[in-house]
Amino acid sequence: MTSFVHRGQITKVVFGSGTRNLVAAEADALGCRRVLVLCTPGRTDQAAEIGDLLGPAVVGTFAEAAPHTPVDVTARAVDHVRAVRADSVLAVGGGSTIGLGKAIALRTGLPQLALPTTYAGSEMTPILGETEDGRKTTRRLPEVLLRTVLYDVDLTLALPAAVSVVSGVNAMAHAVESLYAQDRDPVALLMAGEAIDALTRALPAIVRRPDDAEARADALYGAWLAGTCLGTVGMALHHKVCHVLGGTFGLPHAETHTVVLPHVVAYNAPAAPEAVARIRRALPGEDTGAALFGFAERLGAPTGLRDLGMPESGIERAAELIVRDGYWNPRPVDRDAARDLLTRAWAGEPPHTPPGGGTTDTGHRTITGAHHA
Repeated sequence: MTSFVHRGQITKVVFGSGTRNLVAAEADALGCRRVLVLCTPGRTDQAAEIGDLLGPAVVGTFAEAAPHTPVDVTARAVDHVRAVRADSVLAVGGGSTIGLGKAIALRTGLPQLALPTTYAGSEMTPILGETEDGRKTTRRLPEVLLRTVLYDVDLTLALPAAVSVVSGVNAMAHAVESLYAQDRDPVALLMAGEAIDALTRALPAIVRRPDDAEARADALYGAWLAGTCLGTVGMALHHKVCHVLGGTFGLPHAETHTVVLPHVVAYNAPAAPEAVARIRRALPGEDTGAALFGFAERLGAPTGLRDLGMPESGIERAAELIVRDGYWNPRPVDRDAARDLLTRAWAGEPPHTPPGGGTTDTGHRTITGAHHA
């Protein structure tokens, strides 16, 4: 008998083509009468379009969302929320904008809606990562869960292929870590496997033809499933590494996840045979880390942290931060292991599986480094 605990979600999901046209009705269903639209500086036109769809319910746009959710930006956003007397926020964009919406909700208690335009998946999670003084902290807070998410495949058609690739591999990372999470459950395993299948089908098709609506729908479907996994089970070494790199060096979020994922999978593979077997159904190969590395490489994705702006001198500092706090991972991690992983990832070298398996993925090991990282 398998024993497990499954955490359900409260977020309503509306998925399809043209679903943005339902945004006014969905806001009204939540009793939202004064909606503030959130976006990054580069998405003001799209935010204006959604504002038009909201009609008299919109009270303006805050267009300063930034990667890694800086707390100073959030402070300005909260001031703006209060100035326009908003009773809700609507995020239009990817993880940066959705993160800002969560940070506002935490501080004000306002309900949130979202129209995701990437495959980030954070709209389905109670996870909030915030950056202050060069350090990123991540927490799970049920109060930041979104009330309604409208997935409109049409909004992803113009997403450049290169951005789609790294955003999609970022989503895959959520699914992959769900397969060996300490608190994984049968539902999460099913969703994670389906997400990996959908994304490995969709991303090569999007590279060949960015306006392929079926491939875009497949990718968005996979991202939704992967984000739901991220919201219901804990993550491990991969997410810890990426949060350290993003918060410390300001590296781009999706690109960092894309570079790091094959290396972490290679490291954890000896201790996570069930996860490896499931990944191989989508990406066949004896070496699963190498298969993920080759998949990203064929899609034209970045493979080295140095190409993202990380200094080589930062490897030692990052290794120290990765092992500073206690978190769960299927395989023990010490500073030397973290340094070796980062060195290869920095140089863009193929991943390496060190000898020895540590614990297996049926065990529970708290190691040096953050549970739900």
